[in-house]
Amino acid sequence: MADNTHHDNHGQSTAAWTAVAILLVAAIVMSWAVVVASKPLFIIGAVIAVAGVVAGKVLAMAGYGVDKSAAHK
Repeated sequence: MADNTHHDNHGQSTAAWTAVAILLVAAIVMSWAVVVASKPLFIIGAVIAVAGVVAGKVLAMAGYGVDKSAAHK
């Protein structure tokens, strides 16, 4: 049977929002790189994407993420 518990927090944290914002910029840069056929610009976008993932993880580890123990209660 489906779990009908109510979740108040769906990853709405500083770490999640920061990661998503940086990844959105990376996606825009990589998309533009495809349009203008620029391999260096695409690589820059990929580096930005990696930085977004790292920033999200670092912020979560620093306490700006969702508290998993409180989120599952």
